Amino acid sequence: MDRTRVIDPRDLELEEWSQGSLYGGLDVRLGALLGLRNLGIAYSEVAPGKSGCPFHNHHVEDELFVILEGEGTYRIGHERIPVRAGHVLGAPAGGPDTAHQLINTGSVPLRYLSISTKAATEICEYPDSGKFLAKTIDPETGKYRFNQMVSEGDSIDYWHGEPGA
Repeated sequence: MDRTRVIDPRDLELEEWSQGSLYGGLDVRLGALLGLRNLGIAYSEVAPGKSGCPFHNHHVEDELFVILEGEGTYRIGHERIPVRAGHVLGAPAGGPDTAHQLINTGSVPLRYLSISTKAATEICEYPDSGKFLAKTIDPETGKYRFNQMVSEGDSIDYWHGEPGA
């Protein structure tokens, strides 16, 4: 399969999305376009006052953000750190102390790259809302085999649905 090896995100069609009053942006995933199988890369633009994702942490995947333009607040663990163009931010896999979120606190769009390891199986935790996301991705197709969000307290017995149990 022939893949492009050099991409300028400004030349790509960005997907616009929004959720409620805090979340929204323009995004494009670059990893597959570059032929990368084990590295996720996305280019994002987030409007002033918005965030591109809820406060969350990964239990398996490491993430890195490169701020290209604008300024914002990097919420990581219990800290809130001002960030601007040129800053590189790390979000290692771990527990709630590595939960992270970028919020555009500036007056122009916050533009950044998100780079992450890609695990076939991942657990994400959302400390603000008490949710967990469990997902498994087929490494050949890149499509979800399992993608389930659950809340703390919502549980089923280990043997639920097992034949003969």
